[in-house]
Amino acid sequence: MNPVLKLSSILLALCLLLPGGASAAQPADAVAVRELANGLRVIVKPDRRAPVVVSMVWYRIGSIDEQNGVTGVAHVLEHMMFKGSKTLGPGEFSRLIAAAGGRENAFTSRDYTGYFQTLHKSALPLSFRLEADRMANLVLSPEEFAKELRVVMEERRLRTDDRPQSIVYERLMAAALTAHPYRNPIIGWMSDLENLSVTDTRAFYDHWYAPNNATVVVVGDVAPAEVFALAEKYFGALPRKTLPPRKPQDEPPQLGLKRLTVKAPAEQPYVLMAYRVPGLKKPADDWEPYALDMLESILSGNDAARLPRTLVKTDLVATSAGASYDGVGRGPAFFYLSGSPVAGRSAEQLEQGLRRELKRVVDEGVTEEELTRVKAQVIAAQVFQRDSMFFQARQIGSMEVIGLSYRDLDLYIEKLKLVTAEQVREVTRKYLIDDVLTVAYLDPQPLDGAPRRAATTGVRHGQ
Repeated sequence: MNPVLKLSSILLALCLLLPGGASAAQPADAVAVRELANGLRVIVKPDRRAPVVVSMVWYRIGSIDEQNGVTGVAHVLEHMMFKGSKTLGPGEFSRLIAAAGGRENAFTSRDYTGYFQTLHKSALPLSFRLEADRMANLVLSPEEFAKELRVVMEERRLRTDDRPQSIVYERLMAAALTAHPYRNPIIGWMSDLENLSVTDTRAFYDHWYAPNNATVVVVGDVAPAEVFALAEKYFGALPRKTLPPRKPQDEPPQLGLKRLTVKAPAEQPYVLMAYRVPGLKKPADDWEPYALDMLESILSGNDAARLPRTLVKTDLVATSAGASYDGVGRGPAFFYLSGSPVAGRSAEQLEQGLRRELKRVVDEGVTEEELTRVKAQVIAAQVFQRDSMFFQARQIGSMEVIGLSYRDLDLYIEKLKLVTAEQVREVTRKYLIDDVLTVAYLDPQPLDGAPRRAATTGVRHGQ
């Protein structure tokens, strides 16, 4: 869409899509929630544009819940969930979904693990039956485990070890955080993967895969009452478990600037800067996370934003430059600046350019015209992403399992609309400072001339 579309037009579109607007959904199409006796939460969002459903099962378990020595176990277990149960053989889950005309996959994050299927609405009972089966009856055969562990280790080589910028991010997080498990990579450290056992993985499954640690989200052409009845039929008999206590994992305050250099084969340098900043914890009361979200878009929301416009197109310092805010999760939040310098320019020069742009925000502020334009773009992106059933389900599930609410999704948009130019300036001045900054440089080493590793056969279910 036109990037200069007026905010009033976007807000009109928002009113037409969200409850309370001129074409607001009827009550029968509102989000419905029910909790079964065993603790399983079921959330249904009717969307009747096509006879399709997206069904997701979310477990409140991710790399944040791993212990030292078994990093990567949450992701390995995600892979093993497709390798058979007491009633299904290896790969049979996927074959049954495909035979029903559906698509399925899974993902592991720092905060949660999710499994999903997109299918015709008539196949929803199949999805529930299969998910309930592997929630309670997973089989971890040593042979399948050994094969899948090799796939995960190759996935790590492909996604991290062979990608210099991924190595920089991994090492930066390990340096930026002292105690919090966000310092560990989701896919795990290679030494931990090499020593991971079936027993470790079984214990993780037995501890955390339970109805009272899960949320089922269904978006599509369904009636909530029918979905609740199916959930009771297939999940209702599964026993709740006594979950391990989750101890506080607060990160100590950072006491000054941290720097590191990563040497890896690469064609050009790279700079990554991470500031510890507030995350979204109380959506109705917070304002700083929304201002940081706006700052991200002002700096790099599109090709005409400040960082690409100034550092790439005008000053010719960088081949790329961007910002991102990672503010929604169970752990610490960060605001990132990153980029690669052009030939003849150094990483230090690019860092100084990134710092100058932050200083401009503090010294000169943000114009109302710029903020209005960015708000229009951000809100438009939120609105039009909701055209996807999968995106709706993913939004609902991710908010619920990190301890927020699906109701906060609409509140989020409303709070973005209230952000002022002075608030953007204030969060930049207050939080993007050296005392909470970690800077990583990629020092490119000579490439060995060998061809890059090709994608590995069998790597399907990723992070």
